[in-house]
Amino acid sequence: MANASAASHAVAVLQLLARQAEPLPAATIARRIGLPRSSTYHLLGVLRESGFVSHLADDRVWGLGVAAYELGAAYTRAAPLQRVARPILARLADETGHNVHLAVLHGTDVLYVIEDRAPGRPSLVTDVGVRLPAPLTASGLAILAALPGRQVRALFPSRDLFVQRTGVGPTSLTALRSELARVRQRGHAVEDGSVTLGLSSVAVVVLDHTDHPVASVAITFPSDDPDGTAVRHRLVDAAGRTAAELSHRIGRR
Repeated sequence: MANASAASHAVAVLQLLARQAEPLPAATIARRIGLPRSSTYHLLGVLRESGFVSHLADDRVWGLGVAAYELGAAYTRAAPLQRVARPILARLADETGHNVHLAVLHGTDVLYVIEDRAPGRPSLVTDVGVRLPAPLTASGLAILAALPGRQVRALFPSRDLFVQRTGVGPTSLTALRSELARVRQRGHAVEDGSVTLGLSSVAVVVLDHTDHPVASVAITFPSDDPDGTAVRHRLVDAAGRTAAELSHRIGRR
């Protein structure tokens, strides 16, 4: 019974943090779930060791950790999302004539769960099951831009977590925050050659019924297309319509 009680309290903490837009102080968590502060601190410590919560020491607050995001990503990789998205993305590839992808956040990476390759288009490093650093990809930037700032900070507490493939892309939290601000301002993410030189991508986030980012829809195209600006605008519009349709299909109103 004691173990069951501890498990129920752990679930209560995770559910509470999942409902918040920002991390919470331990005292607030204790009050909301009805536990003594000492018990709450012990529980938070156990959850931090397993990666389900993170402690932002400077602000003295607690938020969801990477392990919680991994669970969420595992859910979105399940058959329901893929079953709904697959025909929608196939239609997008036919409409645009370019390679399209559906990706989910997995820790600090994006995991590609659907790939629809258009005939005659260049081969890509992305494929179903491939993981790439989220800050390097349009798919990852679109998802990260829809997360609260403190959750992004919890995901990237160190410069060591920023890597590059082609010498392009953010190398610090400050640089990442600047790029995410541009994504939010535009309403879509852009990537130019940070994954593969000569290829660019645009992406739009997919939101669930709580406005939480669960995935992103991306389109990849040659960077040197002679009608580059017009092509990019057309692909952003197409990705946006597809992401909106998928968001609606999974419950967003």
